Amino acid sequence: MNDEPKSAAEMKELRLNRKRTQEVEGIKAMAEIAAADIAIRKRTETLRALRLAKEAADLANPPEPKVKAKPKAKAKAPVKIAAKTVKKADVT
Repeated sequence: MNDEPKSAAEMKELRLNRKRTQEVEGIKAMAEIAAADIAIRKRTETLRALRLAKEAADLANPPEPKVKAKPKAKAKAPVKIAAKTVKKADVT
């Protein structure tokens, strides 16, 4: 880098060059944004058309209703009866 102070004319030239570069970069950026926007709109239009076609096909051919299977009865565990132990001495 040159540490010498620049004249007013040189500084003005640097500012103009920087401003021109910024303008060119700004125009390029706006063009890229516009192109991306167009691509998004086209993709959205295609997807919307596909969705509407699918919905129309679904309305024309509704799926058959599914029959719910009856729940199977659970096998009940055998009921255990608590038996009293009877001693011979208790029986009279």
